[in-house]
Amino acid sequence: MIFETPLKKAILIKRYKRFLADVILEDGTETTIYCANTGAMTGCAEPGDSVFYSTSNNKKRKYQYTWEFTLTQAGHWICVNTAKANALVAEAIEQKKIPELLDYQHCKAEVKYGEENSRIDFLLTDDHKANCYVEVKSCTLLDERNQIGDGYFPDAVTTRGQKHLRELIEMKQQGYRSILLFAVLHSGIERVQAADFIDKKYADLFEQAKEAGVEVICYFPDLSDVVNPLI
Repeated sequence: MIFETPLKKAILIKRYKRFLADVILEDGTETTIYCANTGAMTGCAEPGDSVFYSTSNNKKRKYQYTWEFTLTQAGHWICVNTAKANALVAEAIEQKKIPELLDYQHCKAEVKYGEENSRIDFLLTDDHKANCYVEVKSCTLLDERNQIGDGYFPDAVTTRGQKHLRELIEMKQQGYRSILLFAVLHSGIERVQAADFIDKKYADLFEQAKEAGVEVICYFPDLSDVVNPLI
């Protein structure tokens, strides 16, 4: 994972208006930083959590700092910048660290496809096998009410995610390989399931996708190994 400058630490005061958060910097001053996450961020944004932020060299930006990681008061690392999920998966594919995605000649990102005007995160192609459509979802919702390590997706109702499941089902029905890949960006999550208590329609489509032959993969990067070289 590449950043222009090393990450710096702050303490979270609050997240608000979805894309903004107030923090206390290490020198004691308060400032507002950008939050690149459209979800509810349940359990990822508690006041008092440690925030690790990147610094942009783009002088035209209103907010110079971007919230990248949270270290919770329970000791969990979370990547809250959902755009980094695709970056991590791209690196893993290139470095051949995901066994299910080996042995394809080409990999293209953000390719238009489907009947609902979508873009697939990664299209893997090979002259000797069917195309492989890979949709990546960032999973950061940890629910420890029943069992330690239970992770869920989504953390908010997602019509976009519902559309992506329909597209994956359609690709599978056309004879291609379809994969839903959960990039688990919360160090406390050990397994992932659809959050039917948040988005029942998504959960129903998730079951339909599995029945149709859409493959579900969970990828668990070691976030401490990712973060430590950056701070």
